[in-house]
Amino acid sequence: MASERQQPPYSTYAALVGVFAAGMAGVGALATAGGRRPEQLTALDLAVLSAATFKAARTVAHDEVLSFLREPFVQGEAHEGDEKPVETGDARQAIGELLTCSRCIGMWAAAGVIGLHTIAPRSGRLLTWSLAAAGANDFLQAAFSALTAKANEVEERTG
Repeated sequence: MASERQQPPYSTYAALVGVFAAGMAGVGALATAGGRRPEQLTALDLAVLSAATFKAARTVAHDEVLSFLREPFVQGEAHEGDEKPVETGDARQAIGELLTCSRCIGMWAAAGVIGLHTIAPRSGRLLTWSLAAAGANDFLQAAFSALTAKANEVEERTG
């Protein structure tokens, strides 16, 4: 007997889009009330915000430190970083899909980082540059590991 696949949780998807839109509208209203103008960001700001968003999204979707956030919404235990969302057809599934997809949660992370950067520039810069530096560290660590592995491989071949 073929198992029935749950219908995607469209109503929860719509609710999440609504929450996102309301959050963005709220940030826009606060920015306007505070005289903040996010369009004054520079190319450097965009690069740093991009790196910060990358790191924040990867941390939420894959890192052990935030596995407790993913745990209620995934199959099995949330400690490996490659969990599958539960297929319940309800809000748990939709939230699980959001939290386990770095591209999906990346949009929320970007909105949060740019929102904080706009509303509270000093705190926003502190968080943004910290996350960006951590993201750069991830790339440097990966590059170092790859370079070391390649050097070891060459040494073994010529050895």
